[in-house]
Amino acid sequence: MSAVSSSSLCFYTGHSWNSPKEFGRGRKQQDRKLLVKCSSKSGSPSSQNAARVGVLGASGYTGSEVLRLLANHPQFGIALMTADRKAGQPISSVFPHLSTRDLPDLIAVKDADFSDVDAVFCCLPHGTTQEIIKGLPSHLKIVDLSADFRLKDLSEYEEWYGQPHRAPDLQKEAVYGLTEVLREEIKNARLVANPGCYPTSVQLPVVPLIKAGLVEIKNIIIDAKSGVSGAGRSAKENLLFTEVTEGLNSYGVTRHRHVPEIEQGLADAAGSKVTVSFTPHLIPMSRGMQSTIYVEMAQGVRTEDLHRQLKLSYEEEEFVVVLENGAIPRTHSVKGTNYCLINVFPDRIPGRAIIISVIDNLVKGASGQALQNLNLIMGFPENLGLHYLPLFP
Repeated sequence: MSAVSSSSLCFYTGHSWNSPKEFGRGRKQQDRKLLVKCSSKSGSPSSQNAARVGVLGASGYTGSEVLRLLANHPQFGIALMTADRKAGQPISSVFPHLSTRDLPDLIAVKDADFSDVDAVFCCLPHGTTQEIIKGLPSHLKIVDLSADFRLKDLSEYEEWYGQPHRAPDLQKEAVYGLTEVLREEIKNARLVANPGCYPTSVQLPVVPLIKAGLVEIKNIIIDAKSGVSGAGRSAKENLLFTEVTEGLNSYGVTRHRHVPEIEQGLADAAGSKVTVSFTPHLIPMSRGMQSTIYVEMAQGVRTEDLHRQLKLSYEEEEFVVVLENGAIPRTHSVKGTNYCLINVFPDRIPGRAIIISVIDNLVKGASGQALQNLNLIMGFPENLGLHYLPLFP
């Protein structure tokens, strides 16, 4: 793939969120403009140091989001895209909104040549992913957006996903990709298991509070809501417009597959087993996610202490924003972005607090965090390609 030739120049400021918060790494770059070549050409690398990436499973929602984000990435060029059932088709026939990009046609995974590829985003369904990743060349850096490598305990994977894990050696190698919590481990990884959307929205606010000993690890209740894109792009009767619109329904009650992932992350923070009560709900919007989390505070702790700890934990982070007291996070405020907005409120029940966390399930909950992780693995600034303001209204 040839380098980009561009007829225009774009200036990236290194940060786009209009907030009084001092953002650390993002803020440090704000005054140093980055001159980046821009073109409708395939998001091709703009320098000889750029990396060539493949997108496996490009015909799904997370795959299309990866392509959208890569379009503005100055260091990643798209070398190949796979979609077995759409093989031979241009991306414009699958996602018309990407028709302005000069991208390679879709191919089957079995026909992909990875010899000139540096890294891949794997956006395939769970179960399928293990076998495919096991067969990939060892030189590739991989960010896997499926659930196949998130759970360290293989018996838990079999229990919750209904099949034995078929790549146990790779599971030992995989690093869990909750970027703000495990940044140093991710930098040195070859295979990163990108977190699920619900686990991201829950762990980002709760992990720092558990580590600080400010909340009890018992009686954690999570009421979470997701837009319909979280269910994927497959045609299903319960996801038809008339089945979803003007209504709200719970699903996966007590058995949602993100439960063990949430409990694993909270247990790692606590150093002991954690059991949560988690109920997800489907709401009639395309994208967006809110987790409302009810916690019991440790003896003598106030909600002000929780807020202060979260501010301290994320004061150097660009993509996790702890709002000022009283401000209510809204999914509208993160739509299309890699941000997570958090705030804490006192419960009417003494000794308890309410934490609200919002993300875009397709960006911070999937493809955006995946790009953040691959940036880290490849040694690029982790915010490259992620400077999007929210889409509003």
